[in-house]
Amino acid sequence: MPEDESLGALVAQASHQISTLVRSEIELAKAELKFDAKRVGVAAGLFGAAAFIAHLCLILASFTIAYGLVALGMWTWAAFLIVTVFYLVVAVGLSFVGYRRLKGLSGMKRTARSLKGLASTTEADAAPPTTPATSKPSPPPPYTGPTAGQVGAHRESISDGT
Repeated sequence: MPEDESLGALVAQASHQISTLVRSEIELAKAELKFDAKRVGVAAGLFGAAAFIAHLCLILASFTIAYGLVALGMWTWAAFLIVTVFYLVVAVGLSFVGYRRLKGLSGMKRTARSLKGLASTTEADAAPPTTPATSKPSPPPPYTGPTAGQVGAHRESISDGT
């Protein structure tokens, strides 16, 4: 009976049950991660195959356009040069857009602010206050992002299929 057990025995049981629960949760997380990793791997392989086939189609379309220009009476070298220059212009345009997108990156401002806030609170806790309270830096703004319960709420549950 639970009333007859000592406090030490109850604490030992609770400790054992908590460690079992933690191990079980870790195993569940590993299983979910393995399942998700397989799905991501298969999807990446399929996307890679689709990109390869699309690239082959682009090459064939390029030859079709070039030979179409030749059929219209253009010199062969000029037709292939026009197609090549067109693709170079597209590549330069995409590179420019990509460069502009990277140039607009702001870095990890929220993470840096959070780390500075953590560093200032640990320094304030460790060191005795030697300066007036008015010179203390202002605390970081409160976190307004999703909570831990909201982050994975959109995910579907995993069933073992039995």
